[in-house]
Amino acid sequence: MGTSSCRDRNGGAEDTPSDRRLPPMALTLAEANQVVQGALARAKELNIRISVAVCDAGGRLVAFNRMDGAIWAGAYGSQGKAIASAAFARPSGELAERAGSPIVQGIAAAEGGHMIPSQGAVPIIRNGVVEGACGVGGGTAQQDEDCARAGLAKL
Repeated sequence: MGTSSCRDRNGGAEDTPSDRRLPPMALTLAEANQVVQGALARAKELNIRISVAVCDAGGRLVAFNRMDGAIWAGAYGSQGKAIASAAFARPSGELAERAGSPIVQGIAAAEGGHMIPSQGAVPIIRNGVVEGACGVGGGTAQQDEDCARAGLAKL
């Protein structure tokens, strides 16, 4: 009665975290880094300095980069916009006009207040499945979205 076992209910040993595999549709780190590089390349073309964040479908950070000279607030803005875009499966700019709605405010509060419903992020959707989002901060709202879309185009 006082012993414990590391066996699953079928009698086999439990999987360790390193044994578990990602679902086939999950965004990988390599893919997230491709998105980041695409956004940075567009920022260089526009001669702006940005921060770019890629999150998974649950709004958790997968990849991030802040260009030399980018404003510090862009680091938070890029992540917050990506979280909003992933949560609602649409460009974060579409949420801006509904930011004051009880639904958006409630979800933002439940999420911990990190979500920023402002233009500059786009969702990563493949085969109808939201896999995450790319958010950018540091340029104008339109420049941020353009960089995010350029990043997404690298997938």
